[in-house]
Amino acid sequence: MSGFDPNAPGPPLIGALLRTGFETVRDRMLAGLHARGFDDVVAAHLNVVQYPGPENLRPSELATRTHMSKQAVNYLVGQLEQLGYLTRDDDEADQRSKRIHLTPRGRAAAAAIREIVREVEAEWERELGREQFAQLKELLTQLYAITTRTRPPPAATA
Repeated sequence: MSGFDPNAPGPPLIGALLRTGFETVRDRMLAGLHARGFDDVVAAHLNVVQYPGPENLRPSELATRTHMSKQAVNYLVGQLEQLGYLTRDDDEADQRSKRIHLTPRGRAAAAAIREIVREVEAEWERELGREQFAQLKELLTQLYAITTRTRPPPAATA
């Protein structure tokens, strides 16, 4: 026997490592929003306003981006509309469709979220050190580019 136990969880894999950081940031966003007076926002609403935000998207496009059903997105968008964070306006190119637009309150909440996340980043930079945090952020930025397929093509070689 090699001593390998296939049932032992072992060290966390990349999914757990990413999820733990994500959950920490998400919890801090929600707590920070509540502390700043946006106490009507619930965790599910963060799916709608997550980076890069819903501005000028059709609800169906937002559903695709967030990997949620159209019904779930429309429900959350409706709640956020009632709370005064966004509106659904007619799409000028297609009167059968709507486009999502943030209200001043929605833009203020989005700005608060960015401020909160910057606070988390500053804490992590203090904990990890400037160089290691910069490396972490660079690697995550590269991973973001890979997973969103926005990575620029490689430079041509002579």
